[in-house]
Amino acid sequence: MEDRTDDVTERDPAPQLRRRLGRADLRAVPEARRALRELLRQWGKHGQSDVAELLTSELVTNAIVHTDHDAVLTATVGPRGLRVEVRDFVARRPRLRVPVADDGTNGRGLFLVQSLADAWGIRPHGVGKAIWFELEAEAA
Repeated sequence: MEDRTDDVTERDPAPQLRRRLGRADLRAVPEARRALRELLRQWGKHGQSDVAELLTSELVTNAIVHTDHDAVLTATVGPRGLRVEVRDFVARRPRLRVPVADDGTNGRGLFLVQSLADAWGIRPHGVGKAIWFELEAEAA
């Protein structure tokens, strides 16, 4: 039986979502969107979740497709806004690519994050890295 106690934590002062993403499990993408939508609904921002869901989907997809390892999704809301972080266990840093018209649909994830987030970044994290973005309260 799967333990779902890592979903939305109510004992923390700021609502938080924490979810382990299984290696190569693309079902985690819509599940992450649903969980983030619920977190934002509890925060009272359910009508403004489109950008947050899109950017979360991009980070989760990148972690699942490009690392071949598990990852951890964390989303926290507070007075300043929403912070989403996806930590993986591969040291290789992603490349920010500017999409080209004939590139198909690949290579747009970090470009979307850079374009739509109020802040974003990549930081080393033990074995691996964490890629994060923030949306101000009005945008989240």
